[in-house]
Amino acid sequence: MTKRAQKALIIGAGIAGPVTAILLRKAGIEAQLFEAWPYSTGIGGGLQIAPNGMHVLAEIGLADEMIRRGSIAESFDFYSQSGRRLGSINRDMKARFGQPAVNMCRATLNAAILDKAWCESVELHFEKRLVRIEDRADQPVVAHFSDDSSAEGDFLIGADGVHSAVRTHVIPDGPKPFDTGLIGFGGFLPRSLLENTSIGQRVETTFGQSGFFGYGFCSPDPREGVMWWSTQPSHGIDAATFRAMDQDALRRHLLDFHAGWHAPIPRLLEAAENIGVTATLDVATLPTWSRKRTLLIGDAAHATSPHAGQGASLALEDAMRLARLLQDGQELGAIFQRFESERRPRAERIVATARRNGNQKGEFSAAGAWIRNQMFKMLIPLASKGQSWMYSYDPRAV
Repeated sequence: MTKRAQKALIIGAGIAGPVTAILLRKAGIEAQLFEAWPYSTGIGGGLQIAPNGMHVLAEIGLADEMIRRGSIAESFDFYSQSGRRLGSINRDMKARFGQPAVNMCRATLNAAILDKAWCESVELHFEKRLVRIEDRADQPVVAHFSDDSSAEGDFLIGADGVHSAVRTHVIPDGPKPFDTGLIGFGGFLPRSLLENTSIGQRVETTFGQSGFFGYGFCSPDPREGVMWWSTQPSHGIDAATFRAMDQDALRRHLLDFHAGWHAPIPRLLEAAENIGVTATLDVATLPTWSRKRTLLIGDAAHATSPHAGQGASLALEDAMRLARLLQDGQELGAIFQRFESERRPRAERIVATARRNGNQKGEFSAAGAWIRNQMFKMLIPLASKGQSWMYSYDPRAV
């Protein structure tokens, strides 16, 4: 049996990278983590970690902290543009799947994961932009960075997101991120804007004739305890153009786009500050996730648009499954092949589900939007049961 690799080079300090490093350290494998950007806090919008992802956070001792610093989501409730209730999904998640779904600030999650990585003696290096990977037989894998530094290890993990530099090494002429034609806007608001409403711990989402809007509690912070997001057809205007606008112009755009939508949407947008803008991308099926001693995980391997709420949870699943496989002591190539064969079907099914869900947030005629809403009212009970496969997956039990 081939001796187990003892040192991992991990590119990317988002979610998948640090959690993989933490789990490898617990398994006795050294891990060095390299991030292209400077260390910073407070960056990113809100997100939800589903029960399947919360199992991984529990494994590394962060589930209770993130529940305390976030907000449990008791359900996802859907409304029409006029405020008519269409239905509800994702109820009783903890009772059904062993963990709740939890809304949180991405920055809070990232900070907690990085703190845990430091505590587990993971080496973290920031401002290390990967430019080249050298993988020669009988020699260590070498990662070369733009500052002329380098690092050596037994294998390399690409956890560097949708615009992965490692992906270009694994598949030099592979698929590029696909623009789904939707633009995402979002940010945080004071809790006082929702505390006198009936929302409770539900997430309320609205389908318009064009676009989509959602909001809910995400933390106990009185200043930024509410997360909100707006999804809109791009109409030929890319995210970079919107990001170049000042905040007043962005707010006016959002108020115009959502004019006439039910309360409290206009009031929330009136109070919006520090509005973030993102392109909505995913990655088409890759021909392979690995090359020699380099493996892609998380968004680098299977970036999904946000419309299934599973991107971060998939990354967490990847981290745990890979760490478990690396403990088996098999030959590295066999481990990478097994990881991909196990993870690819689930990941690609979720990417496809998210893309289909996103198609319901585009442009409809008035009649088309009415028909869609009527269909939702009939199908939401079935859809709720049909989505259990996403949440019931427990990476600890695989």
